[in-house]
Amino acid sequence: MTEYLSGLLVGLAYVAPIGLQNLFVINTALTQKKSRVYLTALIVSFFDISLALICFFGIGTLIIQWKIVQMALLLVGSIVVVWIGIGLLRAHDTMDTSTKVDVPILKVITTACVVTWFNPQAIIDGTMLFGTTRTTLPLEDATHFIMGSSSASLIWFFGISTILSIFNAKFTDKVLRVINVVCGVVIIFYGVKLFINFIQLVMA
Repeated sequence: MTEYLSGLLVGLAYVAPIGLQNLFVINTALTQKKSRVYLTALIVSFFDISLALICFFGIGTLIIQWKIVQMALLLVGSIVVVWIGIGLLRAHDTMDTSTKVDVPILKVITTACVVTWFNPQAIIDGTMLFGTTRTTLPLEDATHFIMGSSSASLIWFFGISTILSIFNAKFTDKVLRVINVVCGVVIIFYGVKLFINFIQLVMA
């Protein structure tokens, strides 16, 4: 349960900062009927979870076979993750309602795929966060962790869709700022944890 909650917290901090996926879901929630809103949230969640699984079990599993690679990735990953967190603390995102969301479902699917799987930053961030984390966990704990992280995607995208559908007028730039700050603090904390894992691996 501890690793599940850890994965849930890290997953929320990873997915919540406003990016292309979130903007698409937000704009859909603000302008479309509920059936389209929830279908969009499900599609975006699917691609987000699939990327996390590949980074975690694919790249992460390969990494744990070589200690030197583990050490290198833990060191680099901890630095990158902390840098991501600092970037979130410094970010000043604004609501962007210019994205066109009234499109066919096939277009929603291809758009969700592109902004996830063809986004180099998303792949790098996912590899550094999830791939690196996999090297620190035994298989059973790893499974619980990624289940928590996957749950976070569903909770976030469906949650924000529901909240915006009900309280869309109250979702402002200030709210986005608070989300970024909270997520930035969590990500920095986790980056420090990865660096401690690096130190422990070096001294082992």
